[in-house]
Amino acid sequence: MRLTVAQALVRFLANQYSERDGVEQRLVPGCFGIFGHGNVAGIAQALLETDALRYHLARNEQGMVHAAVGYAKTRNRLQAMACTASIGPGSTNMVTGAALATINRIPVLLLPSDFFATRVASPVLQELEDPRGFDVSVNDAFRPVSRFFDRITRPEQLPSALLGAMRVLTDPAETGAVTISLPQDVQAEAFDWPDELFDRRVWHVARPVPEPAALARAVEVLRGARRPLLVAGGGVVYSEAGQALLRFAEATGIPVADTHAGKGALAWDHPNSVGGVGATGTPVANALARDADVILGVGTRYSDFTTASRSAFQNPDVRFVNLNVTAFDAAKQSATMLVADARAGLDALTDELHNPATRAAESSDSRVGWSGDMGRWNAVVDRAYHLGHGPLPAQTEVIGALNEVLAPSDVIVQAAGSMPGDLQMLWRASDPKAYHVEYGYSCMGYEIAGALGVKMADPDREVFAVVGDGSYLMMAQEIVTAVSEGIKLNIVIVQNHGFASIGALSESVGSQRFGTAYRFRDPDTGRLDGERLPIDLAANAASLGAEVIRVGTIAEFRDALATSRASTRTTAIHIETDPLAPVPDSDSWWDVPVAQVSALDSTQQARKSYEQHKTTQRTYLNP
Repeated sequence: MRLTVAQALVRFLANQYSERDGVEQRLVPGCFGIFGHGNVAGIAQALLETDALRYHLARNEQGMVHAAVGYAKTRNRLQAMACTASIGPGSTNMVTGAALATINRIPVLLLPSDFFATRVASPVLQELEDPRGFDVSVNDAFRPVSRFFDRITRPEQLPSALLGAMRVLTDPAETGAVTISLPQDVQAEAFDWPDELFDRRVWHVARPVPEPAALARAVEVLRGARRPLLVAGGGVVYSEAGQALLRFAEATGIPVADTHAGKGALAWDHPNSVGGVGATGTPVANALARDADVILGVGTRYSDFTTASRSAFQNPDVRFVNLNVTAFDAAKQSATMLVADARAGLDALTDELHNPATRAAESSDSRVGWSGDMGRWNAVVDRAYHLGHGPLPAQTEVIGALNEVLAPSDVIVQAAGSMPGDLQMLWRASDPKAYHVEYGYSCMGYEIAGALGVKMADPDREVFAVVGDGSYLMMAQEIVTAVSEGIKLNIVIVQNHGFASIGALSESVGSQRFGTAYRFRDPDTGRLDGERLPIDLAANAASLGAEVIRVGTIAEFRDALATSRASTRTTAIHIETDPLAPVPDSDSWWDVPVAQVSALDSTQQARKSYEQHKTTQRTYLNP
């Protein structure tokens, strides 16, 4: 069959399927894109010829990768959207999105355009000229942030590249950004392809089971535990292991803490649930973590927030058992490794530990007072939800109103600023898909674009993107995409006139919130500490096509949420909050270095506190 490289690529993608547990679905159901020189005559032309791969016009290349991540995460990594961009800045705009996808272990397929493979017109517009070699392109920046990268300089290379790309997209242990760099002349080049390239292919997503000897070692450690704690990560959600986790928790009695990616895997009000763990976790989970003698990590990569920069687990004899589909993550913290699918692994562990004579946590010291601690913590959360702060409301009150007004199946999307920390600590999740916080890369600007992908992946859910003014100004363009596609989003714009999160962090390290507020430059001081800037984000959202509701109080905010939820149109709610309002303490720490020498007393005091906390960090080298 004679087709161009781009036509062959599109036809191939339209015939790829994933399968897990007997359920098949399109692996690549659609393509986001922005066309320019480099792909307008290649991928654009190929998409024009067929409706087999639906095209979605994005407004920002980074944003469309974020939307693809939101889509794939919602689909439990069983589907991945493609993203195509023009040569040069269009393509390199996707690098940040690629990093986000790979860090979070989420599959996306990136198709950046590239230089002329023949070099007949070099240097073309926007081509990097590297004197070290003519085969270097700006697209080489994708290599370190992609799980798979290939450049197609001849048509014959396409089949092997496509098969390699599909393997990585469907491998839960290896997935992330997959990049196939496409020189613009090669995209338009015709070739006689074997018909077999376009046959229907099904990529089976495995559920690796635990190796018996590894299972026995893990069970031995767990049976010897007196104060165990389970940390549920994103792998529990992606493997659809919620019921397996519930069965394990109820069979063993082990308390369950969660990470951002794992929140909702066990409902917040289950007796075994103790909330988030780590730098922004709950005091109850962190107290259990400090004393735990065995940590069972399921589907977590142990980020610095989860381990409170390696200060969370203070028992001198603490041991780790890590159940993870990825050996790289299973080996962390000198753990007893159990390399397996989260659901298969939890089922196997439950079967081994189900005998009452060997239940790991029934006599656990950690269980004493645990229920009472959670009751006291829930009272703290209730107070934070209804703080009555004024004259501007507190951010915790915004979270409380959202948590109480939204239906259990509604999705909250967030990524950056102070909101993720407050959400992990305070949010009460009953559904594993209702809490969508990107905190692997914590990329400002993810919220609205990510919410677009979530809604596309699960149209029956109401999706709420909660975005601070700093993140909104980074990227709000996909409001236009949502409006043009008729995809309804609920957007909450939290206005605090700057970077509230970094302001608080700046203050904690003695830097006095320097450079973290949106202000005019004061002619007297020469610094950006004058009057507030007259920025109207509500007007901006309206200009992009959203319905807008301005509110000033929490009562008005609650009414606006109900109005927005009932609407059929993308709606933005604008509310101003006080960035200095109080937030409950997690009783934990995050390692952010403080200047070792300074003339400022605030920095000197912060350094003393920092050095005290540094003494709590552990290497976790226990065998």
